[in-house]
Amino acid sequence: MKTFKWTLMLGIIGLASCGIDEPKETQSSFETMTVKKSNIELPYKFSARMKGQNDVTVTPQVSGQLMRICVTEGQQVRRGQTLFIIDSRNAQHELEAAKANFQAAQANLTAATAQANSAKLEYESNKNLFEKKIVSSYMLQNSQNSYNQAQAAVSQAKAAVSQAQAAVNQAKVNLGFCTIRATVSGIIGEIPVRTGDQVSPMTQLTMLSGNTTMFAEFSVTEGIVEAMVKNDMKAAEVDKYIASLPAATFVMKNGTEYPHKGRVVSLTGVVNAETGSLTSKVSFPNPEGHLYSGIQGTIVMPFAEKDVIVIPQQAVVRMQDKSLVYKVKADSTATAVDVTTEDTGNGKDFIVTSGLNVGDRIVAVGANNVTEGMRVLFPVEAKSEEKK
Repeated sequence: MKTFKWTLMLGIIGLASCGIDEPKETQSSFETMTVKKSNIELPYKFSARMKGQNDVTVTPQVSGQLMRICVTEGQQVRRGQTLFIIDSRNAQHELEAAKANFQAAQANLTAATAQANSAKLEYESNKNLFEKKIVSSYMLQNSQNSYNQAQAAVSQAKAAVSQAQAAVNQAKVNLGFCTIRATVSGIIGEIPVRTGDQVSPMTQLTMLSGNTTMFAEFSVTEGIVEAMVKNDMKAAEVDKYIASLPAATFVMKNGTEYPHKGRVVSLTGVVNAETGSLTSKVSFPNPEGHLYSGIQGTIVMPFAEKDVIVIPQQAVVRMQDKSLVYKVKADSTATAVDVTTEDTGNGKDFIVTSGLNVGDRIVAVGANNVTEGMRVLFPVEAKSEEKK
């Protein structure tokens, strides 16, 4: 046992003679900052869904067999371009029949007009003779009745001609409906039909998305709108305010940022009674056609917050449901204070809404290593004071 104690003591002396120092207690150094108000730009983010400026459901106006599909899914088309062709034989026959009925109506009108002219001459002749007391009033009355009937027949014939002309026009329209054309320039969506299918006005042929301009639709709460637009603003002032809003960015689900900026076109609308939100729109140009209806992503809009207290996120210590900041007292010791914060969205700062005042000094770096009442050193400030 004595041998072991001596060996231990010799080992300790040996370590000391080798220059190995014993551990010493050192005092940590912290960076501090003085709380002040400043302006900061906050990125407001909203989940959004793209929609074409003119999303058109393409359906037939007439029934028939689909003879030809002239486009493919995803194809860019121009306004007036042929999309589908429906069997036009029945429509052609209907047009020919309508033209024949029109010609027959015109012939009837010609005959009725001739009869009316003849009846008029007979009536005028009998009227002359009656005044000379050559014919009786009975004959005059008969000729007048015949003339009146002939005039009525002419009126009916004219109506028949108008009706037949309308039928011809309708038949021409129906024949035109057999060729379905694009009403707007855009992108062809899914085509669920095939050549040979029997289609009708109830059949959806495709969806044509007018994609020269796209709208990102998103929901905002009434509170956000009230923060953006003052309640006492007049309609003209609101429009001017919306026009002055910063440009918006559309971020795809994969994180890709769309290169063209958008402009807010509406911030108000009908509030959804269930969700308490309303739909707003941002307009995006789509010259390359890269945006499609149905694409989902995030709208990012920067808004300036003025005269707010901004501190680094690392200055805030999370403890259960509390957020703490260590304020430095006059004797250089730290004391924890509860604060309420709002995220700025930039990943490095918080806005403090309560708990701190302008002029307070807080621990900005190293707050996680501070304990209540610990003395905090200020090496940076000491150096700056020495220079002064």
